[in-house]
Amino acid sequence: MASSTPGSLSRDAIYVAVVGPGDDATTEETDIAAEVGGLLAERGAILVCGGLGGVMAAACQGASGSGGLTVGLLPGRDRAAGNRYLSIVLPTGIGELRNGLVVGVCDAVIAIGGSWGTMSEIALALRTGKPTIVIRGWEVREPLRGLMTTFVSAASAREAVHKALEAVDRRA
Repeated sequence: MASSTPGSLSRDAIYVAVVGPGDDATTEETDIAAEVGGLLAERGAILVCGGLGGVMAAACQGASGSGGLTVGLLPGRDRAAGNRYLSIVLPTGIGELRNGLVVGVCDAVIAIGGSWGTMSEIALALRTGKPTIVIRGWEVREPLRGLMTTFVSAASAREAVHKALEAVDRRA
């Protein structure tokens, strides 16, 4: 992994999107997200998300609790709508289309659980060749070809972070 200190804005820092359900997230999903966020921060990765509640807030809470940097790309125009654990709040004003921005600015995606918004982010990540790790969520198969090579399942937060950062290192 490229060197980066937690909370730094190094040009070679790794940006990892953490995506999943908002207010519908289960306690299990938010617990996993908080652990993922903390582990990403400990490894010096910058966490990117949609900036709202549920999995997004839990991941940001975990990252900020470990001294990490968090970036939220909000669907609306109101910065105050972002969760309180965001380091940087970017109101896009483009609604769900911001999912494309979340995926576009990251080096890898970790999806926790599943909602339709999460599915759209997984699809965009796979379409653009981003390493995509899923914990207890959607299973995506390409028609006629089977499981896509950039899509990987993980059984735990630690495994997901390891796989995501390893995949980014291999691509560098």
